[in-house]
Amino acid sequence: MTAADAPAGDPETRARTALEASGVGFTVTRHGAVASLEEAAAARGLDPDHVLKTIVVRRGEDDFLFVLVPGGRQISWPRLRHLLGVSRLSLPDKDVAREVTGYERGTITPFGALRAWPVVADSRVAGSGLVSIGAGAHGVAASLDADDLLRALDATSADVTDPGR
Repeated sequence: MTAADAPAGDPETRARTALEASGVGFTVTRHGAVASLEEAAAARGLDPDHVLKTIVVRRGEDDFLFVLVPGGRQISWPRLRHLLGVSRLSLPDKDVAREVTGYERGTITPFGALRAWPVVADSRVAGSGLVSIGAGAHGVAASLDADDLLRALDATSADVTDPGR
């Protein structure tokens, strides 16, 4: 989705409009500020490993992708670089991430992002049942079936994470 194709409105509205357009069933959960993965999972009624972080990764100049990382895990940079066939990847700073997605960190979702960057999902996401992702605003999440999520995003599934520290 290009910036011209992105749904109009505030970030939360863009995310919800894109989720609705995807045709997948989802439930929006609203909760207050959370200070940890465990608090976010409890507020969403899920196990922490079913809360997915959407990480923006830079491959090169104006070349980004989204990586879906299960809670409690972190990107394995060597495996992700190998999958993508590149020797270097980086995380953009929060201002660049907001500029290229239209979302602040902690709210980022591929749904309704300003551009349709490719999506890589850790292989643990597939078949995991109900998962939760950011939905464009702090304290707002969308819960949906993991396999529906991967299909809707045309995500590449691969082992690209390690246990968190």
